[in-house]
Amino acid sequence: MKKNKIYSICAGVLIIDQLVKLLIQNNMELMQEIKIIPNFFSLLYVENQGAAFGIFYGATIPLIVISLGVFFFLTKYIDKTKNISKLSGIALGMVMGGIVGNLIDRILYRIVIDYLQFMIGNYNFAIFNIADAAIVVGTGLLIIDIFLKKESE
Repeated sequence: MKKNKIYSICAGVLIIDQLVKLLIQNNMELMQEIKIIPNFFSLLYVENQGAAFGIFYGATIPLIVISLGVFFFLTKYIDKTKNISKLSGIALGMVMGGIVGNLIDRILYRIVIDYLQFMIGNYNFAIFNIADAAIVVGTGLLIIDIFLKKESE
């Protein structure tokens, strides 16, 4: 995959993530919930001072440093790698877009804006955002691509 397509995916994820966060901030009160599918999915505006699942709560500066480090590592990897598969390219763009989306929140607000809440029965999944989803899905796609390459060897 061409490098500019990877960066276009990154930019697309970033733009969608930031637009939705802006909509949430401007149209909802903190801790306000809008039930979309009762007992399954709702929008719940929260501010996360940590990372995924609330780990590293309050560690804004280390999380900024880690995010920058991972982003620059991935950029360097993309620039040095001659043949990036389509699946890996999509995955890298998603991961990088997600990293930058949450990084912007941490730099501007010292928190990350989360709003997607899924529940099954009495179990509530961690509340997350589009950037988080892009990082998780992108990482999953990278793992799948690694296994597909190993099987074809």
